Amino acid sequence: QAVHAAILRHRFLIVRAKELRCGPEQSRRFYREHAGRFFYQRLVEFMASGPMWAYILAHENAVPLWRSLMGPTKVFRARYSDPDSIRGAYGLTDTRNTTHGSDSRASASREIAFFFPEFDEQRWYEEEEPQLRCGQVFYSPEERVHRVLRADEAELT
Repeated sequence: QAVHAAILRHRFLIVRAKELRCGPEQSRRFYREHAGRFFYQRLVEFMASGPMWAYILAHENAVPLWRSLMGPTKVFRARYSDPDSIRGAYGLTDTRNTTHGSDSRASASREIAFFFPEFDEQRWYEEEEPQLRCGQVFYSPEERVHRVLRADEAELT
């Protein structure tokens, strides 16, 4: 809940959100680029240890802004250099650091497809994203996402 509140407080738009649980095999696939590194098994075990929330977030310069909000990967460093960051406030260890964030738009696209295979990123950029930029946007707590206010809904407000 605290991470979700930080997302909203920092004015990210939540495009999609879902609670899920990854098993060990899915976790190994997600972190396959780190296979063979000393922390790989700990990452896989943590990711598979319980339920989590996956988000698609939108914001101008979303990747660097989200990475800044998360804070340093190393929790010890985060606690001292950036205590108000998500990892500084809630991280436990370097591999149990509360959040993950894509390091580039290409990684974000790959990771979105991993967690949201039903999401059509190209269609979203063509159809939904322009509406979010121009329309009245509201947060739906029931859906846990931002939506564009439709004309018939705008008349009621």
